[in-house]
Amino acid sequence: MNRKNFLRKGLTGIGAMVVMPGLLSACNNDDGSAIIEENDGDTDDDNAPTDCSVSPSETDGPYPIKSPSSYVRTDIIGDRTGVALKMTFTIIDKSNGCTPLEDVMVDIWHCDKEGNYSQYGSYTSANFLRGRQTTNTNGEVTFTSIFPGWYRGRAPHIHLEVLTAAGQSLLVTQIAFPVDVYTTVYNSSGYNGAPDTSNTQDDIFADSLSGNMVDEITGSVTSGYQLSKKITVA
Repeated sequence: MNRKNFLRKGLTGIGAMVVMPGLLSACNNDDGSAIIEENDGDTDDDNAPTDCSVSPSETDGPYPIKSPSSYVRTDIIGDRTGVALKMTFTIIDKSNGCTPLEDVMVDIWHCDKEGNYSQYGSYTSANFLRGRQTTNTNGEVTFTSIFPGWYRGRAPHIHLEVLTAAGQSLLVTQIAFPVDVYTTVYNSSGYNGAPDTSNTQDDIFADSLSGNMVDEITGSVTSGYQLSKKITVA
């Protein structure tokens, strides 16, 4: 698998950051203040993927799930707080006519609102914000979480891996967020303000931003966000 070099600068000491208290909102759009973005990065991308382009292969980072079978769950929040985020991923099989891929495992993991990962740094014994689900007949999995924060040298992102039922890795990728959405979230209570690295400055997304970008994200800071993303494996 062709993986890019992971940016490590500024990671030392991240795990020691103190998590600020906050309130977790339920995901809904009852307030009507929806934000909808589709494939919107920092700039236009003339190489936008087709509906069945294989999703970008990215580094899994230094934070893969140590024992994924222990984290089969839809709600991955644990003891973290932040802006609510419901994520729906649809896994597509390019080799089978771009049809939904049933009964494959999807692992996700991401940092908390202050940039801390569980199973790393000061949180080696914690297991927040990571989990596994198996796709249904529509190729879908859903996770309930919080909007991830950021850490030095990286734009906001979520890690995702697709594996066969036997545990063979089919794809490791990362998910990016529209700038206006993460800017709004990071200006809310408990988050660390604007990231030091934008989508287009991030070396991981440098040649694949359109393929990494969420397909759609709706909601608000008060009501929570809901995102959807198709992930296509070869």
